[in-house]
Amino acid sequence: MPRKTSAHAKTGLSNFFAVADGLAELFRPFIEVVVHDLATDCVAHVANPFSPREAGDPSDLKEITFDAGARLIGPYEKINWDGRRIKTISVVLRADNGKPIGLLCVNADVTQFDAACRMLQGFLGITESSAAVEPAFRDDWHEKINRFVAAWAAERHITLDRLDRDGRRALIAALYESRGFEGRRAPAYVAKILGVSRATIYNELALAKEGLAA
Repeated sequence: MPRKTSAHAKTGLSNFFAVADGLAELFRPFIEVVVHDLATDCVAHVANPFSPREAGDPSDLKEITFDAGARLIGPYEKINWDGRRIKTISVVLRADNGKPIGLLCVNADVTQFDAACRMLQGFLGITESSAAVEPAFRDDWHEKINRFVAAWAAERHITLDRLDRDGRRALIAALYESRGFEGRRAPAYVAKILGVSRATIYNELALAKEGLAA
């Protein structure tokens, strides 16, 4: 897929766009590379996007703090909107004066490798080792929505692309009850995941609120 870049990306960050493009091209189709602008708290650039985020979308990283010498965050695990497991590492991008100006996040889709690993473990009897997971960004509302939607769909043995109107309405109501719409621009994000308009999401939310109030 073509890369997406914010028209308002800072000049200092634009130097890293080619790095993001190169990494994504080398490891296509398994990785997505996202450059976040800490000054605007927005996505500045996306190479090989496989998540719903686009350049210009909010990053919601304002609560993230960095140690004076921090260079890397992770690796840590995230869940994509469609339930795929993502292994991520974030590189802190700094200005010449050392001030953090951005994050370059490399998101690797390890779903196929997980499947291969399980197959080998079943055949060879390999004991799965536990890995330490970096807790950074685990409270991100995007991540909470992804995990909730993936779990909801898995429990019902259904995929999002096969949801009918009633199923979509049930999912939105369940997500609302779990306080999944508290994040900034959460309705717009859910609309992207479900492939519907924001107006549809707001209409369904109104129905969900009426149902709870009844």
